[in-house]
Amino acid sequence: MALKLMYITNRSYVAQIAESAGVDRIFVDLEYIGKADRQGGMDTVQNRHTVDDVKKIRGAIEQAELLVRVNPIHEETVEYCSSEKEIDAVVHAGADIVMLPYFKTASEVRKFIKMVDGRAKTMLLFETPESIENLNQILDIKGIDEVFIGMNDLSLGYGKKFMFEVLADGTVERICMEFKQRGLPYGFGGIASLGKGMLPSEYIIKEHYKFGSTCAILSRSFCNVNQVNHIGVISNTFVNGVREIREFEEECQHYADFFNSSEAEMQTLVRKIVESLDISAASK
Repeated sequence: MALKLMYITNRSYVAQIAESAGVDRIFVDLEYIGKADRQGGMDTVQNRHTVDDVKKIRGAIEQAELLVRVNPIHEETVEYCSSEKEIDAVVHAGADIVMLPYFKTASEVRKFIKMVDGRAKTMLLFETPESIENLNQILDIKGIDEVFIGMNDLSLGYGKKFMFEVLADGTVERICMEFKQRGLPYGFGGIASLGKGMLPSEYIIKEHYKFGSTCAILSRSFCNVNQVNHIGVISNTFVNGVREIREFEEECQHYADFFNSSEAEMQTLVRKIVESLDISAASK
């Protein structure tokens, strides 16, 4: 079964190009509360999409699902509306799936499920050590449709230097097995075009198939539309990139016995990347 590929954008024409190329979900990202503080100084994606963007993308796509990440559970302040009002707004704007990020407790998840109230599918983004500590209690809650592991923030929470360390050390696999036992669809992390990324995406895709994952985000490096403005180039990038990923997935489905050797190679490569980061930090 092919991975459901997701791409983050608030640009209608990019959403349509991605959908036409075979991307399964267009991802609008409203999360910003607290994100800059915990990811400050890092080369990470920090979007500031709006409810109007949700409406715009809803009107632009026909087949792809519309996934919206809201902010962590919060009360209303002079700066922003409450979680309840935000979730109501994105549901009314046409979200098919609402994602809750950066939660730590079962109480937060219960509030989220109650606020969505069955009007859209729910997806939990496990990206804090506390959420993993409370994993079983959280997964006991009724109304969870899908789950996802946010490797960037989770690796920060565990004090890692490189986000794929939690993939190499078995952390992601252990969490995925808990999801699998509950019968929940699950995914993790982001993937670039084949052959790209500090850890080439081939290694990551193999891990998705090994763990039984069902979805993955196409990372910013897959197609950075902030750097590429030509519609033809963007279209070619999506068409060719998605096709290559799908072809590689076919190999993964038919040659599952290469996973063990691939895992050893991946672990070695991650160690080398971490060592290079240590050397780079020491030289500054």
